[in-house]
Order: sequence, then C-alpha cells, then structure tokens
Amino acid sequence: MAMSDPIADMLTRIRNANTAKHDTVDIPASKMKEAIANILLKEGYIKAVDIVEDGNFKNIRITLKYGKDKNEKIITGIKRISKPGLRIYADVENLPRVLNGLGVAIISTNKGVLTDKEARKENVGGEVLAFVW
Repeated sequence: MAMSDPIADMLTRIRNANTAKHDTVDIPASKMKEAIANILLKEGYIKAVDIVEDGNFKNIRITLKYGKDKNEKIITGIKRISKPGLRIYADVENLPRVLNGLGVAIISTNKGVLTDKEARKENVGGEVLAFVW
C-alpha cells in the first residue's frame, strides 16, 4: 500500500527512535526527506546523515543526538504542520516562529527547503512542513 504522507512518516520514525533512545534510525530516501534531514543536521538536532544502499533501495540513516546521557534528549518535540489534506502556506511577513526562536520551522520554498530564519533572510515564503524544538 502506498504511503500517503512520507514526511510525517519520517518525523514519526525520528520521534519514536528518540523516545526509545535508539542510536540510529533508517528512513526510505527521497530528495525532500534528505533536505529535511540536512536541516536537522545543520541546526544541531542530529549527529549525522548517511545514505545507505540496501539492494535496489536507498535509505537515509540518521544518527540521533543526546545530551550527557541518553535521558537528556536534544529533540524535545517534532511536529508535522502542513498535511496532504490541509496544506499550510506562509508568506514572508507571516513565517512562524517556534518557541520565540528557540525551535526551527522547516519551510519548503522555491529556493529549496529552508529554516524559517533562512527564509526570512532570502525574503521568501512557502509551505510550512514541520516544527522542531
């Protein structure tokens, strides 16, 4: 059966692996998921992003990041905003702030997948994909 929302599946896999205190999580690869994973890496929420080929399939292997021990989580929350049934768009003036700038909003723009801060700098709006804090 085809998956109706692959990005929500990715975020749920990360959330579940983080809750279960796993070191890595594998996600079926796509360009959009790779861009989201690279944003999480650049913002410091995860340790590493690797592309793993398993036969004919490509997976994204995400290495999760924890504090001093595994009880201290770096990703306290991750939430899908724009869904297939209800797309959420924001122009430059109305780009969301997550926890007054402590979190990150991931935005899909015509200049690629950007954080809310980068989208303000580039002066573009787009589809609000997810919040991470």
